[in-house]
Amino acid sequence: MTSPHSPLSRRAFTAAALTGAGAAVALPATAHASPGGGRDAAQIDELLADMTLEQKIGQLFVAVGYGPTADAPHPSNTSSTGVDTIAEIVRTHHVGGLIYFVWSENLQDIEQIATLSNDAQDAALDSGGIPLIISADEERGVVYRLPAPATPLPGQMALGATGSRAHARKAGDIVGAEMRAAGLHQAFSPVVDVNIEAQNPVIGVRSLGADPSAVARLAAAQIKGLQGANCSAAAKHFPGHGDTATDSHLGLPVIDHTREELDTLDLPPFVAAIEEGVDAIMTAHIVVPVLDDSGVPATLSHPILTGLLREELGYEGVIVTDSLAMEGVRTLFGDDRVPVEAILAGADQMLMPPDLVVAIGGVRDAVANGEITEERLDESVRRILAQKLRRGLFDQVHVDPATAADAIGTPRSVRTAQKIADDAITLIADDADAIPLAKGTSVLITGAGTAEKIEVATQALEAHGLQAVPLAGATPEQASAAAADVDVALVFTSASGFTTPASQVAVVTALAETGTPVVHVSLRNPYDVVHIGEVAASLAAYGNSDCNLEAVAGALAGDVSLRGTLPVPIPTADGTGEAYPVGHGLR
Repeated sequence: MTSPHSPLSRRAFTAAALTGAGAAVALPATAHASPGGGRDAAQIDELLADMTLEQKIGQLFVAVGYGPTADAPHPSNTSSTGVDTIAEIVRTHHVGGLIYFVWSENLQDIEQIATLSNDAQDAALDSGGIPLIISADEERGVVYRLPAPATPLPGQMALGATGSRAHARKAGDIVGAEMRAAGLHQAFSPVVDVNIEAQNPVIGVRSLGADPSAVARLAAAQIKGLQGANCSAAAKHFPGHGDTATDSHLGLPVIDHTREELDTLDLPPFVAAIEEGVDAIMTAHIVVPVLDDSGVPATLSHPILTGLLREELGYEGVIVTDSLAMEGVRTLFGDDRVPVEAILAGADQMLMPPDLVVAIGGVRDAVANGEITEERLDESVRRILAQKLRRGLFDQVHVDPATAADAIGTPRSVRTAQKIADDAITLIADDADAIPLAKGTSVLITGAGTAEKIEVATQALEAHGLQAVPLAGATPEQASAAAADVDVALVFTSASGFTTPASQVAVVTALAETGTPVVHVSLRNPYDVVHIGEVAASLAAYGNSDCNLEAVAGALAGDVSLRGTLPVPIPTADGTGEAYPVGHGLR
């Protein structure tokens, strides 16, 4: 399945280049995140000498285990790993890591997560002495994993809208510290994809923006914050997933950039991550013909992972695949061959194979028949062990479940999140000089968003001296009727791609037809403004976390200074031009 390369991509690329991102990629002067030296190298040699072949193969896998406790049987464990519990997965398969999700029932509350992590580590230590690296897709913003009281950060594109390295570093520090407190050690973050395709269905607001130099600068700061908190970062998705209209969860995107475009657009953030000493780089399930014309995705491509990332860019840290359960990596090979092809390409860690028994069996067979040498196996195990040593996992892997939550969602972290969200809020249009609103103005709040989010916005507006009238889940007719009784209608939209859902547009249109001034806010991608018709004013919040909604209220009331600027260009609705450039933002 290929990705249509729309004209939006080229226009956005031009806009990014005009902001100073047109220089060719500079190779790193030195390789960072190397597989250990000195005492670490000696310890790794000692560990390797004591490991069985099964243990070495297991270290290459990061598994999903189902259940809230390590010893709770779960049918999904049985079907996907051949054993019943998380502890048995660790003991039987000697996996190098686990990844937690809400849907796998791992993330219920902080004390439970900490207890699960401790017990899983006990299983690892009892069955070979190699601690697990426990991970999560902890990007914050629209992709988050830890439950409350984890700090509700505003997300990547909000950071891009601030342009602040200090904000990016603090955000990374918060995520890293909170993960370590709960017994996790690896954030599959930050997203460093340069989002130049407005129709991108999978990256969008998860990206820092469309300017490669800005993305590189902010991503490096995030990595510094994450790893400064002793939590491994993983820059993703190599060599760049920002210019596709296909979701690699569902298909196999094709990126048809020239090598010059890769050097000026996609690769600079990864070079910056390498220079910052990032512990891991995650691969993308995308085809890049200019780098490898065989048709295999980057995850399985030797020219991309070894030729480009290892040899040309000089990266020596861990290469981790994106999920091996995604359709983009399963189109050409069976589940037993995918991890073999990834290892031969140069990957070290195999993330989330759909059937762990089949995946491990495939690698075992490849080692037995000489296709994967034990020397090649040892290269990856060395990198994984070096990462674990670097993060102190051989010194201390247990946390205190009773006090873990005390270090999470601290008042200071919440204040930092709010400051980032405040600085990100972007006034895109205000032809009617509608903002700020006078204190005491009555405001209808409706549109996209759950009743809970509408209630958060209601409380925030009232705290800023406005009279809020909430109407969650309103039809166009209900919204139109309610607008007759207020001074201003505030309407939220939220789109994951370029086109705003028609049902959301219908509510905005109905409100605009009443004659009541309409203030529009996009709660996800900022592109909605070109699809909704004429409104009095339009803001981009870049997320729907509580801090984003509080920032909207502060901006409407004039209590938050409007500093944010667009980190991505906004095309016209028909895709034939540019409505708003990178850097646009009214004050």
